[in-house]
Amino acid sequence: MTVRKAIIPAAGFGTRFLPVTRTIPKVMLPVLNEPAIQFSVQEAARAGIERIVFVISRGQEATNDYFRPAPALESALETRGNTELLNEQRGISSMVRTSFVYQDEQLGLGHAVLMARDEIGDEPFAVFLPDDIIWSDSPTIGALIDVFSQHGGSVIAVRQVPDEAIPSLGVIDPEPLGDKVYRVKRMVEKPRLEDAPSNLAIVGRYVLTPQVFDALERARPGAIGEIQLTDAIDAVRAEQGAYAYEITDDHFDVGTPIGMLKASIYAAMKRDDMADELKSWLKTMVNS
Repeated sequence: MTVRKAIIPAAGFGTRFLPVTRTIPKVMLPVLNEPAIQFSVQEAARAGIERIVFVISRGQEATNDYFRPAPALESALETRGNTELLNEQRGISSMVRTSFVYQDEQLGLGHAVLMARDEIGDEPFAVFLPDDIIWSDSPTIGALIDVFSQHGGSVIAVRQVPDEAIPSLGVIDPEPLGDKVYRVKRMVEKPRLEDAPSNLAIVGRYVLTPQVFDALERARPGAIGEIQLTDAIDAVRAEQGAYAYEITDDHFDVGTPIGMLKASIYAAMKRDDMADELKSWLKTMVNS
């Protein structure tokens, strides 16, 4: 089946970014001049996904509003003859269709995904974690969709990480199948380094079968009171199989202030109108 829909969980309170996240959703904080969540939406659109469901908390409706038309702004830009900027703004609201559902209890990623079940229906779907930004010539989620089309089971993105990062991440036990593709034999959440089956850690991109929803319905909160998405994937793995695609493109975790700063600098370095000035300033700062 074609993957036409995606879920983007965006209900977190963004406590690492307080106080700015008192009133601004964390996913709306900018990487240079684009909100972090826009990178996931653009990636989805490039891969042919037609509809995105945002899972948000009460008061975070700005996340969905951002991707709607802005008539007053567009009219002002048209009056000024700023065609290039006008087309950019119209492009934001025309990428994909968006809607939102609420997650009123913070019960983990699995629970957030489950909140969107009625919107997704009985079909395969993608999940984007907007904290993970991946710069790639082709959309990463598109590669996962290709693996799903070949093998039929759920697919997760993974990347190689250093030893010191393993105890804070989910790690897979991989069986190589081909270039960058693995069969997942098991998944281990935050293992001790000596217990980790590999250094391939899960990144926030998934293509999942609708049976994962059933597993989430049956799930019970774990030790920290959260319903884990990886547990649900593992629950259906025995029947359907589960697979992983290894990303090697540039990746940033913008769920922390330092990660957001690094991503913004990286984005600026890719712009002809900013790169030289930024490089000069950074050299001055390093040498001061």
